[in-house]
Amino acid sequence: MGVALRKKKNADNTTSLYLDIYHDKRRKYKFLEQCKLVTKPSTPKERADNKKYIELAKQILSKTQLELASNDYNITPTFKQNIDFVAFFKDFISGYKKKDLRVIEACYIQFRAYLKEAEIKTLTAKELDESLVNEFKNFLKEKLNGESPANYFKKFKLVIKQAVRQKIMLTNPAQEISISSKGGIKKQILTPDEIQLLVKTPITNEQVKKAFIFSLFTGLRFSDIINLKWFNIDFNNNILNFTQEKTQEQVNLKLHTSALKVLGKPRKPKDFVFNLPSHTACNKGLKHWVKKAGINKTITWHCARHSFATNIIFFGADVNTASKLLGHTSLRFTERYTHVVNSLKEKAISNLPEANFNYE
Repeated sequence: MGVALRKKKNADNTTSLYLDIYHDKRRKYKFLEQCKLVTKPSTPKERADNKKYIELAKQILSKTQLELASNDYNITPTFKQNIDFVAFFKDFISGYKKKDLRVIEACYIQFRAYLKEAEIKTLTAKELDESLVNEFKNFLKEKLNGESPANYFKKFKLVIKQAVRQKIMLTNPAQEISISSKGGIKKQILTPDEIQLLVKTPITNEQVKKAFIFSLFTGLRFSDIINLKWFNIDFNNNILNFTQEKTQEQVNLKLHTSALKVLGKPRKPKDFVFNLPSHTACNKGLKHWVKKAGINKTITWHCARHSFATNIIFFGADVNTASKLLGHTSLRFTERYTHVVNSLKEKAISNLPEANFNYE
């Protein structure tokens, strides 16, 4: 292994500094664009700048040598252990390109909220231990409902894995820690009577109202609702055809009369069906709307999907049919709703009034 600092004169009276790296029988060059020198300095400032850039280049050289050595001997250098983990988390998000970015961002917000509650002002990679990971896990379970704790914690572990890969952490403190999503759907479900209440209740943003009611009768996620275009709807056969954003599964859905009423007359094929604000703004409007309707439940946009699934099974659809309508990739996801339906049926029976009669 070898790393050397070298110079290359340029035609514009500048000199580039670069690292000549020979490692694992391979040679590569890393030019230090931030350390370009004036080839023949003629002023005190130019000489001072050259001196500053050479010193910076030497520091980068030392850091590179440490990183290569840490890879060879599986150790984490001190400067990496002292990296701000919260800043690393934020940088991870900025470079994340997958479709579940919103979940990663939500996890980051919850992690910052946990640190604030725990009065932790700074957190280095070295300080992120198993105890702290467990505390964050418990924080998620206490503050959130449904599958959110498990989903957020899964993304948190993804960030830690990346930190381990980059040798910022030598071991993974979350390796043996998990949150089970077992236990069915804990999110609130809207009954047909409550849906009727919402239909009758006015809302400031009519587009939010229409889109949410459409979700209640189709089971579409917010990511699909916001991207829905008029060409996705076959008005001749009253069928909705679209590819799910999350799973890339193709879904063909016969539209309920209520969903068709929400749509009204078709418009230009490439226009969006609903003109909606951000996901956060939609949930905020939804919260006020539900409260105004006198429904004492915590309802988010995803509750529309849960309500759709629960209601179609309650009114006779089998698990296979429900699975196809929801675009699930496995029956395992759909079977969770059967437990909810069974609980609702038991509750309905328990709520029947008693008959007042006596046997002789």
